[in-house]
Parts: sequence; C-alpha cells; structure tokens
Amino acid sequence: MTDEEYGAGQLVHALREAVTDDIFGRRVHDPYRWLEDASCERTLEWQTAQDALYDASRRAWTQRFGPRLRELYGAAEQEVPLWRGGRKFFLRRQPGDEHAVLCTTTQDEAERVLLDPDRACTDQVTVVLERWAPSPDGRLVACQLSADGAETANLMILDVASGRLEDDGIRGCRNSPVAWLPDSRSFYYVRPPYERGANRTLGTERWLWLHQVGTCADDDIRVLGSDDDPRRVYGISLDGDGRLLLASVSLAPASPRQLLLADLARCGAEQPLWRRIRPGSAAHVRGEIGPDGLLYLLTDDQAPHHRLCVVDPAQPNGQWREVIKEDPEAVLTGFAHLGGGLLLAVWARDAISDITVHRSDTGETTGHLPLSRPGTMTGLTVNAPTDDAPGEAWLGYSSMTDPGHVLRYDGSSGRLVRSGPSTRCVTRPHIKAHHVRYPSMDGTSVGMLLLASDASPRRPRPLLLTGYGGFGVSMGPVYQPDAVAWVEAGGVYAVAQVRGGGEQGAQWHRAGTGAAKQNSIDDFNAAAEWLVSHDWTTPDQLGAVGSSNGGLLVGAALVQRPELYRAVVCSAPLLDMVRYEQSGLGHLWRAEYGRVNDPTEAQWLIDYSPYHHVREGTDYPAVLFAVFEGDTRVDPAHARKMCAALQHASSSGRPVLLRYERGSGHGKRTMSQAAALGADSLAFLSEQLGLEG
Repeated sequence: MTDEEYGAGQLVHALREAVTDDIFGRRVHDPYRWLEDASCERTLEWQTAQDALYDASRRAWTQRFGPRLRELYGAAEQEVPLWRGGRKFFLRRQPGDEHAVLCTTTQDEAERVLLDPDRACTDQVTVVLERWAPSPDGRLVACQLSADGAETANLMILDVASGRLEDDGIRGCRNSPVAWLPDSRSFYYVRPPYERGANRTLGTERWLWLHQVGTCADDDIRVLGSDDDPRRVYGISLDGDGRLLLASVSLAPASPRQLLLADLARCGAEQPLWRRIRPGSAAHVRGEIGPDGLLYLLTDDQAPHHRLCVVDPAQPNGQWREVIKEDPEAVLTGFAHLGGGLLLAVWARDAISDITVHRSDTGETTGHLPLSRPGTMTGLTVNAPTDDAPGEAWLGYSSMTDPGHVLRYDGSSGRLVRSGPSTRCVTRPHIKAHHVRYPSMDGTSVGMLLLASDASPRRPRPLLLTGYGGFGVSMGPVYQPDAVAWVEAGGVYAVAQVRGGGEQGAQWHRAGTGAAKQNSIDDFNAAAEWLVSHDWTTPDQLGAVGSSNGGLLVGAALVQRPELYRAVVCSAPLLDMVRYEQSGLGHLWRAEYGRVNDPTEAQWLIDYSPYHHVREGTDYPAVLFAVFEGDTRVDPAHARKMCAALQHASSSGRPVLLRYERGSGHGKRTMSQAAALGADSLAFLSEQLGLEG
C-alpha cells in the first residue's frame, strides 16, 4: 500500500486477514493483528494515511479552543513542599511555563531554581521530571528524568549547591520510590535487574536495591526480590531516625499490599531482615512510623472504607489498636502524624475531600479544617513534627475550576492559611460544580459530578460524559481545563463515579473488576441515560470521553450502546482485552482484569472486549482515537486495531479518526502538548455535538 493508493486525506479500509484464535473452545477473530507491529512497512503506510485523514478533517473544524486552553493549562501552580536539612523543596510553575521547575529556599536565601526540565529539552527530545526526593541533609536530590514521555527514567543525583547533575545515573527506573538513609550518601530504590555489560535491563521484574552515591549502579545491592518472585510493585519508606525500613509489596497496582518491616539497627542496611506484618492477609495495608515511634497502619482489613490502627513496631503482629474507626459514609484515604499527639485524617465523601484533626492516643476528633469549596486533596506533607509538639502540615487542594493552591495548617494554633504566591483566577465565577446520584441498571446508586453554568437544566445542551472505573482510582472534583473551556462555550461536563473506582472504598473497586467489569460499563451507560431523561442533553448532543482504563470504558460503551452517543474521544485506550497482557504494562494488570490463559477469566475478557464486539453495518458514533508514540503503558496498537475495525464496520458515515502524537507518552506532558490535545478533542466534539460557542 502506498500514499497514492490511500489518497491524500481519503479513507481507505485496512486489509482484513483471516486470523482466528481458539480460546477454550471459543473462536475469536482478529483481522487486524498485523497492525500490532508498529515498525512494519504496511503499518507505517497505514499510519501515514491516517495522519493525512486526520489532518484533512481537522482543517475543517470551526471551533478554536487553543488560546483559551493554553491559558487554562498554563495557570500558575505550586505543589506541597518538603523540608530536608533546613531547606524547603517544591515544584512551581509560572503562567505559561511548559513544565514545573524544582525550586529550593532557606530562611537565609531567596528562592532559586534547581532543575528546569525545559532547559534539557531540544527539538528532538522532550524531558520530563517524573519524580524527585531530597536527601536528609538537603545537599542532594534524587531526580528521575525521562524522555518523550516514555516514563522509563534515569535516576540522577542533583547537587543542590552547584545545581549540577552528578553520578552516572541509574537507568531503567519507572516512577521509583526513593528512601534515603541518614548518611545522605545512600538510598533504597526500585528497578529491574541489569544484564552486565549490555547496557539494558532484564525482563519486567522490579526489585528493591541499595545504591551508594558515586558508585556504578551495576554494583548495587539487591535487598528484596528474586528470580522466581512475581511481585513487582514496591513502596518504601524510612522512619525519621533511619532505623525502621518499611516496604509494601503487591502483585499489581490496587491489588492487596503485603507490608514488610526491617530494623536496620539490628541487621544493617545491606541485608535487611524482613518481618511480614499480618502474613497471609488479603487486605491493603499502608504504614508509617510516627514521631512517637509507633507504627500507624491504614488498612481495609475488616473495614472496606478503611480504618487507622497503631501497633508497637517491635511486635507488629501483636494486637492492633484502632485509632480512627471506619466511617460508613466516607473513605479514609490518608493521614499525617503532626506530632504532639495530633493526627490529620483525610476523608473522601463521594470523592470530595474532607479533613479532620484527631488525638493520636484516643482517636478523638478535635477539629475540622474549613476548606473553601468542594475539591480534592492533591498532596500532604508535614514539617518538624516531634513527640512533644505538633508541627505544620502543608496541603495541596484543587477543585474543578481551581488549578490548585497550597494551604498551611499550624498544629499548635489550629490556624489554616493559604500559603505561597496567589494564582490569578483563570475561570469564570458563574461555572458551578455539584454532585448528583443516579440508579445504575441493577439499581445501585452511583455518584456523578456535574459542571455547568446552572444548577438545573434549562434546555438540553451538548454534554461530555467521562469516567474511569478501575484500579480503585477515584474521580473527584479536580481541576480540568478541558471541562472549564467546554462549559464556558455553552456545554455541560459530567463525571460518572462508576464501580471499579475507589469512590466508595474497597468493595466499590472490587465491584468493577474481573468478572464484574461489566458493572463499570453499565454504570456509565446508565449515567448517559439519566442525563438524557433529565433533559441535560440528548443522544445527538452527547459525547463520551475517556483515557487509559477510561478509554476501555468508553470503548465498551460505544460498541454496546452506539445509539446513545453521537461522538467519542478515546485516549491511550485498552481495547483488545484478549491480548492486553502481551504489550505495555498489561502483564501487571491481571489482578484487575483477568488472565486469558484461564478458561473462566478468558470468558470475562472476551465478553466485553470492545475490539471483538465491533459489528458490521452498525451506526456507530463519530470516534477520535488519541495515542502517543512514547506510551510504554498502553500500546497504541489497541487504538490502531479498533480504528481499522470501526472504519470498516460503521454505516453511520460519521468520521473515525486517529490522532497520533509524537514526542509524548501516557503520563506527564508539556503544557503545550496538553493544551493542543484538549483543543483538538474539543473541536472534534464541538463539530459533532453542535456546540456553537
């Protein structure tokens, strides 16, 4: 196939091949398997034709959201700070900056920039700061830098005094936690094993290592993980004295975590002697050593909405004392020990954050933080807690119309004040967010956030419905520039808090996984029906938007209920659930979705896999797939295959397009990349849903 055969901006259907698998007696067709090979000539030719078709369609769109979205995405932001060695470290972005920069300051010096990712970017490479962790003395910072959104980073050591990146770098890290030892010259971190002399990693296992600054990573000491150990997800932390090391281990994101504890004073940093806390438990447990030396445990053990317990770390499997009880009306999502006998507890009520103050000995509630509007906690750190006196807590807070700000809570006085530079208001005050509930198909009550200029519908309007429904992730009221721009132009934006997320705790998550995954899809379609029946919109004005697992959600919704949606934007989606384990990070998600090599679980996957339920001669909605060249989590092949299938099968005459973005990946991106993606998505949806602006 050549460009001439495809034509400039012309739709030419991709070649269908007779590829069929027999999966436990069930014949499963896969006519576009050849599109899984991104480097083969015919895939490249097909992609070139899709680029031309997309560009030709884009030129015809009349709505122009770019300038407004650059303003909304470019709003000033500052994240919660960390203190180490008398220094304050934080991320800050000024209006219009492409990336947040890493800054530091002390009481005696002015704020200065330590690391600006923009300076490392070139026309060919976009550099992203994935994660950072300062040493206890504040002299060094471990920084993880990735290129073009690949998320596989080099862990570099930044010297604070000189501002130079030192050490040879540790390759192959992926969002690794870093726990510095008190000497500020060594730390624990996570990466795959290396093949010596080959400059590459081996396999997909991730193990816990000990690194000495200034030495070669090839010589690092493995302290947790083995060749026959399938566990791959670690969290690590040390107490303030650097004596007690905590490691959480799980099979996959959102799967039950096993907590391990080692006393380094007894065994040394190089050979931790691990003790399992509650071995055999299938519960989630997250631990932290308080300034009082006790081990605090946030768990869903016997409490689907979570509770906080405390135990002596010398006897971690002894009797746990409950400090904060489970609340049946809210999910306990986090906590912070302020010292001086005080705790902060972070709750989610329908995914809206609520923060209470408690005594650490009895759990008694002593206060409540007055947050200005319904929103979501985006960060929480504590400075200078001691057993004798409470320190300060720093909280990041965002709402659907507020790009976020930092609050400081003084544990001694009980005062809560806004901290840091004020951000200029970039949203219009008449836009309001409110929460409703609707019944799903089985009668389950599901929450939904609505962003609109009115509290009730005056008339049906173009409406965008989004959701996620996976991995226990909650869809709360966080800042969404695309939503603000859409509502400003006259539309409505809705967020369905479907099962599979974490909005109602552990049971809500499990109710949308594995055999119950169809619940997530039913909840989403029920949200669409409720919005239509309550006159917020009509099927001809209704669009569905989803990314990653949310892309799977809207992909399944569009093939199961094509008459309910006029247009769909599906970003970085999982769509071929029969083969999802074979690419990207799919092998890590078996606990969430199931395994195709198991006869029972394979049937779950086939029953809702969007790609395998595309039917010829169906009036499908208009669809825009957005994929990213550097995506190492979800292979763009999912969208390529689904795009080809819909282009072949749809009888509606509506466009099915593929937007392929180079130089970015699944997660973090530059401000310009985010604004451009949002602008293209909203312009496509405006064209299909009739938003006049």
